[in-house]
Amino acid sequence: MKDALLQLGTDFLSALVFLVLYLITGNALLGTSVAIAAAIAQVAYARIKGRPLGFMTYASLGLVVVLGTVTLLTNDPRFMFAKPAIAHFAVGVIMLKRGWMLRYVPPIVTDTIPAAVTVAGYAWAVLMFALGLGTIAIAATGDLKLWAFYISFVAIGAKLAAFGIQYVTFRLLITHRIRAARA
Repeated sequence: MKDALLQLGTDFLSALVFLVLYLITGNALLGTSVAIAAAIAQVAYARIKGRPLGFMTYASLGLVVVLGTVTLLTNDPRFMFAKPAIAHFAVGVIMLKRGWMLRYVPPIVTDTIPAAVTVAGYAWAVLMFALGLGTIAIAATGDLKLWAFYISFVAIGAKLAAFGIQYVTFRLLITHRIRAARA
C-alpha cells in the first residue's frame, strides 16, 4: 500500500509543485511554468534511472504540458486547475479494473481477504470520481485559493483518510480470519 501512495503522489507531483509555488508567491504563471518543468524532469529522471514508466506517468506529463501551456498562453489558470480532475477521472477508470489493487498489498492480504481487496479497489475508484467532480466544481469558480485548499486539504485528506480506513479494515479482517482459522 505504501507503493500505491507513493505512485499516487508521483502522479500528482506537478499539481503539488504548482500549488506550493502559488501559495508561496501568489503567481499562477510561475507555478505553472515550474510544474511543467518538474513534470518533464520527473519523467527524464525516471528514464535515466531505467525505471519503467506507466501509462499514468505519461498521461500526467501530457496533461501538465498541454494544460500548462494553455494556461500560460491564455493567462487563465483554470486550465491548470483542471489537470487534477482529469487525472482523478483517469485513475478512477483504471481502478474500475477488478483486482487492480492486488499487486499493491502484501501477500497476507491477497491470501486472506482477496474479496475485500476487490471491494476496496472499487471504493477507491468511486473516491477518485468524486474528487474529480469536486475539482471541476471548484475549478469552475476560478477561485485559486479555494482550489488550492481543495487540492491540498480536501483531496489529499480524503485519500489519506481512505488509506487509513482501508488499513484498519484490512488489519481487522485479517486478524479475525486468522483467529477463526485457528479456532
